[in-house]
Amino acid sequence: MFLSGYGSALLSGTWMTIQLALFSLILSIIIGLIGAVCKLSRIKFVRSVAVIYTTLIRSVPDLLIMLLLFYSLQMGLNAITEPLNMNQIDIDPFAAGVITLAFIYGAYFTETFRGAFQSVPKGQIEAGFAYGMTPFQVFRRVLFPQMMRFALPGIGNNWQVLIKATALVSIIGLTDIVKISQDAGRSTMQVFYFSVVAAVIYLAITTVSNLILMWLERRYSAGVRKGQL
Repeated sequence: MFLSGYGSALLSGTWMTIQLALFSLILSIIIGLIGAVCKLSRIKFVRSVAVIYTTLIRSVPDLLIMLLLFYSLQMGLNAITEPLNMNQIDIDPFAAGVITLAFIYGAYFTETFRGAFQSVPKGQIEAGFAYGMTPFQVFRRVLFPQMMRFALPGIGNNWQVLIKATALVSIIGLTDIVKISQDAGRSTMQVFYFSVVAAVIYLAITTVSNLILMWLERRYSAGVRKGQL
């Protein structure tokens, strides 16, 4: 058989991987925006915390951070439940994967958004306030659209790496593409074949992602290229 009966399992693993990547992306973007604002803050303490966060996360391997966060959270919960004679609370692997990946890649998005914010001419922001816009209106109408134009290449790179990093969650028991392909390979003695299948699935996901990112870049660059000609 083509997939030796593992077609539905691989489809389920693909959907799990996509969900994990999307939820992690949303949360990491939120963390990144907050981190970028903190790094650009005039308050020294806030800037220092953001710098320590980004430096630490980008210096330690993702796999090690995932293991440390997952097991430290589990140990912390056990330390609370044991003295209270409560049943052990097991961390859901999906939630743990999302939180861990978002925490890791939030540091990379912080740098992406920080650079994008700094690329927007301050004169345009000042002009927005001069027209009587509120801070929220300036952010929505002036800062955010231009910031996104500068940030999209970095967002695209981070997203591609994030998709591949979802493979790390297989070590904490989540049935993603990698976990299912490994199980299928071992049970059928076709490890190489199912590894290739997993690689093709990841390639398909990244190809579709590239098309969406290209569309977003055209949208946020509307009028810019014409103005430069």
